[in-house]
Amino acid sequence: MSAHRCGLVAVVGRPNVGKSTLVNAVMGRKVSIVTAKPQTTRHRILAVHSGANEQIIFVDTPGLHRNAGKAMNRLMNRTAASALADADLVLFVSDATNWTAEDDDVLKRLKSCSAPVIALLNKVDKVHPKEKLFDALGLMSARYSFEEIVPISAQKHDNLDQLMKMIPAYLPESPPLFPDDMHTDRGDEFHAAETIREKLTLLLHQELPYGLTVQIERFQTEDSGATINAMIWVERDSQKGIVVGKNGSVLKKVGRAARLEIAEQLGCPVHLELWVKVKSNWADNEKDLMNLGYDAP
Repeated sequence: MSAHRCGLVAVVGRPNVGKSTLVNAVMGRKVSIVTAKPQTTRHRILAVHSGANEQIIFVDTPGLHRNAGKAMNRLMNRTAASALADADLVLFVSDATNWTAEDDDVLKRLKSCSAPVIALLNKVDKVHPKEKLFDALGLMSARYSFEEIVPISAQKHDNLDQLMKMIPAYLPESPPLFPDDMHTDRGDEFHAAETIREKLTLLLHQELPYGLTVQIERFQTEDSGATINAMIWVERDSQKGIVVGKNGSVLKKVGRAARLEIAEQLGCPVHLELWVKVKSNWADNEKDLMNLGYDAP
């Protein structure tokens, strides 16, 4: 019988390229929230996949981006960079249909990384005609000496089984680091806050999601169900009005969608109360970010 393998697999790439969709797909469950808007993932989230002879610890990271103007963006870049430094293997996710300057930026960081790198060309289901995929694979192999280049579709689950078979060979021989029944290092409170933020992001206008965050103020579970009080922080008074909506319409919609999903996650009825408050410029203040639960690598 071969030795047990276990290690950290950092999933990196520019914003909105499908990293969290990939992690959720290989886990077969929702570990990270997903929206079509860039910078949805703000935290380092571990997803633990335990097999008979291996434990793969995926590290879902914020997208590495160049316009790191605010403290939150700089923090997200540091979070992604620290995951790279700790990794036994790196999965570099890019979009098979569109290579950008931000992809180049991520590639530059990979060149100073000591871990082996597998390139994942995501969204291959959107490549037409299919011959274009050969061109994309050729261009990718010229950019860097990747261990492997794997065309995938995280959304359609294309080629993910092949990827999962490939990964253990790159991990060190090691006993498991986490119990077999553990799927993530984040608790119910974190997932509740993220679910509320996901529903807000899906419902609101283009700019606003980056100016808001969610903090759980009360999380109480009893035999009858869970009671959750959450504060939605925004940066300006004008944003507060947008989040609340006319006669509270937006907040009601968000609350209902979040409550249903959290109840499903917890397997019990949920009473959810949401409030909205203004904390001026919280996203550009490192002390505020720490108080609001952001990682500080």
